[in-house]
Amino acid sequence: MTTNEMTPTEEKKSLSFVEQIVEKDLAEGKNGGRLQTRFPPEPNGYLHIGHAKAIAMDFGVAENNGGICNLRFDDTNPQKEDTEYIESIEHDIKWMGFKWANVYYASDYFQELWDFAVWLIKQGRAYVDEQSAEVIAQQKGTTTSPGTNSPFRDRPVEENLRLFEFMNSGDCQPGTLVLRAKIDMAHPNMLFRDPLIYRVLNIPHVKTGSRWNAYPMYDFTHGQCDYLEGVTHSLCTLEFVEHRPLYDLFVGWMKEWLGTLPNPEEKGYLSKLDHLDVYQGPRQTEFNKLNLSYTLMSKRNLLALVNEHLVSGWDDPRMPTICGFRRRGYSPESIVKFIKKIGYTTYDALNEIQLLESAVRDDLNSRALRVSAVLDPVKVVITNYPEGQIEQLTAVNNPENEADGTHTVEFSREIWIERDDFQAVAEKKFMRLAPGKEVRLKNAYIIKCDEEHPFDQDADGRITTIYCTYDPDTRSGLPGSNRKIKGKTLHWVSCAHAVKAEVRLYERLWKVENPRDDMAAIREQQNCDAVTAMKQIINPDSLHVLENCYVEPFAATMKPGQYLQFQRIGYFMADPDSTPDHIVFNKTVGLKSF
Repeated sequence: MTTNEMTPTEEKKSLSFVEQIVEKDLAEGKNGGRLQTRFPPEPNGYLHIGHAKAIAMDFGVAENNGGICNLRFDDTNPQKEDTEYIESIEHDIKWMGFKWANVYYASDYFQELWDFAVWLIKQGRAYVDEQSAEVIAQQKGTTTSPGTNSPFRDRPVEENLRLFEFMNSGDCQPGTLVLRAKIDMAHPNMLFRDPLIYRVLNIPHVKTGSRWNAYPMYDFTHGQCDYLEGVTHSLCTLEFVEHRPLYDLFVGWMKEWLGTLPNPEEKGYLSKLDHLDVYQGPRQTEFNKLNLSYTLMSKRNLLALVNEHLVSGWDDPRMPTICGFRRRGYSPESIVKFIKKIGYTTYDALNEIQLLESAVRDDLNSRALRVSAVLDPVKVVITNYPEGQIEQLTAVNNPENEADGTHTVEFSREIWIERDDFQAVAEKKFMRLAPGKEVRLKNAYIIKCDEEHPFDQDADGRITTIYCTYDPDTRSGLPGSNRKIKGKTLHWVSCAHAVKAEVRLYERLWKVENPRDDMAAIREQQNCDAVTAMKQIINPDSLHVLENCYVEPFAATMKPGQYLQFQRIGYFMADPDSTPDHIVFNKTVGLKSF
């Protein structure tokens, strides 16, 4: 049964629980039947595959239900943010095949958030605290004991307003004053125990310059931005489950504040809301993060890898960043298919990296062009082939897609084959080239290795040249090509026409299945920093560079972004480092079998 033939019940079951919630809300006419989501990354690093899962949900659920998704940068921490990251995030989302309706920034709302905070102070719902962060943390209490009120909790409103203005003056030292929401220091949810909502940084902002020196905290920014934009469904990961009640409280307070204003639109408030009369506010729903075995995805740790030169950069093909996967040769379609396959749940799990590799392999099988490349070459001389003769053979670009056409392959007397495809003394089940054995050359002829003089060796005993004869009646396409032999079909390239290339083979960056937990254990046991712990579990053999490989001329014309299968080896892509004088390929993923 195809998707189109599914019954309503079966189709419903194929949707994630998030999609079912969205569809139910739309069916009930909530928010006037309007759907709006947002993807809110912090521009303090490059996106990784964990973000790809959120992107696929935020943009996908809007696209599939006639809604819109905005891209909103959470730029509330100018210490770590950079335009480089903004540009990379936009590029990655486009590469994945998604489009945003609008681009917004949390800083677009700094004035609204400030005015809202002033109103909270006037309402007695916020106060300026001048205790240290350590003291405030101690006063929070524990999950089994209530917190202790700050001695500044009942400051007069006028004094709080004056100190709040001082926080933004540029003369206030960071860490000396903070603005806290006055909620309940005995609340069972620790986040309700008078959370910080503003802190002093005194750092210029990339968008607002020196206008602000006091910046809002994430919990005080996120829900309010959602509301002011008209977001109907705020989709996030499971660590925000405990934040949801605070999210709802702050959104409720903002709605109350806006309700006290006679004409909020005149000051620019609600300017993005075209449906205020039916807008009920955002609904937060949480789903599980994407966790992969042998993978570390914290931006903080990825930045450490880059800064310590343990990788070549954010786009190192060993990195789990979207740009790293792109450089390695993953297709965006394969990533999205993998995400759909593992699904969205309400519990965290560790997904096997093999599932991602399998999705990539399956997707590339249908789109990759087939080419010949020899990574560990040994020369074969076909002794009965006419010297100086060159044949133009035809190779199918992609057997999975006839529309991809064909290309020409040159064949000559001397060819390169893989060293592993020859054995001087063949093992019992060895079905490749050996003295007296026959094999078929892909798109060419059947050849047989000489028995009297099968190969030459150098002084170290390394085979340098293999000698064979060919059967001229067995060229592919001729009647004789149907002759059955026991040997396998080998790939090859013509010595006279092959292009030398560098090939980079990648393995897992980490030696352990769960590097995050292992790092934490090492740090606790050895009382060391993250980088010291990383160096103990990083795989020293995660990159092998082969400098003396040969590819057919057609492969040498390929550019980054064009998917290739090196026949019998795996999937590859040209690297951005590649030049006409120095061809470089990255291995994407291997084949299921050789």
